[in-house]
Amino acid sequence: MLTIIINKDYGEGMTLHRAAFAIFSSSLLVVAGCSATEQGDGSEAPTSDQAAVPAVVEGPSVVVTTTILGSVVGDILTCAVGSDASMTVVMPIGADPHDFQPSSEQVAAMSTAELVVANGLFLEQGLVSVLENLETDGVNVLHVAELLDPLPFADEHADDEHADEAEGERAHGDFDPHFWLDMERMALAAELVGAELASATGVSDYAGCGAGVATEIRSAEAEVIATLQAVPEESRILVTDHDAFGYFANRYDFHVAGVVIPGGSTLADPSSRELAELVEVIERENVPAIFANTATSSDVVTSLAAEIGRDIQVVPLFEGSLGGPGSGAEDYTSMMVLNASLIADALTD
Repeated sequence: MLTIIINKDYGEGMTLHRAAFAIFSSSLLVVAGCSATEQGDGSEAPTSDQAAVPAVVEGPSVVVTTTILGSVVGDILTCAVGSDASMTVVMPIGADPHDFQPSSEQVAAMSTAELVVANGLFLEQGLVSVLENLETDGVNVLHVAELLDPLPFADEHADDEHADEAEGERAHGDFDPHFWLDMERMALAAELVGAELASATGVSDYAGCGAGVATEIRSAEAEVIATLQAVPEESRILVTDHDAFGYFANRYDFHVAGVVIPGGSTLADPSSRELAELVEVIERENVPAIFANTATSSDVVTSLAAEIGRDIQVVPLFEGSLGGPGSGAEDYTSMMVLNASLIADALTD
């Protein structure tokens, strides 16, 4: 679990994301700029003379489930003049949100928060009952994806003999939770979070900060769109590790030809029939790359690529988590710009 205090005391050149997403703690509230701490990826955080302090803070507390939402919420919090809010990001960098299980300490942090910002639509499968119980107890939980005109999962088997099987694979929900891969939806999410923070904390600046962060996201999206324009129309075909790129394809004019793991989650197991059908799709469409996920094992994807019988790239993308220091995906907009570059490079070689 990552915990920071939002303040205005960052050293020169240190952004929120370098300060916030480089520091992990399961039992201490860590002030931005604290002593070196080991990361989930084995690297170390920046250091300073400021030491960790006990988990006692003043001001409103905000808990965010995923690192990607944490990037955006953190920007909003640091924007507000005079804010003394604390933010806790429950999942560490590199965690698969579908597979993450919270600790009792993390649940306790959520239970005392002024606002819990969750993705929703069953993305955080290990947190579903926790969030339901928190709401029953009166905790303010904002399920962001549900408010952004969510897309239904594409049901490729709706009219064939595998319809019941497809329904079972998606028993966790009919709507796609991966909205952040559409940057316009994430900009709208920033506005929603800003407005909710203003209401929950009484700090009116948060609403304007949400709008400001949304503008920054839209500016970065222009770079993403320009990068993706290099991909010819006939090459805008995606094969991905799981069904996560529906919003991306819808927003940026791509076609998802197939997925390795069915059902919209990383927790299912593909059958031999499904893998054989996917190989046929890859061959028929002459797909040059399969896009894997940095937050999960790529063994199945790599094995599938080896079955193709020709050179095919396996390209890891940042899907459900930010990257660690030096990854190029340390914050949300950088992650999207990097993913766009990786996709464009793989489909235009």
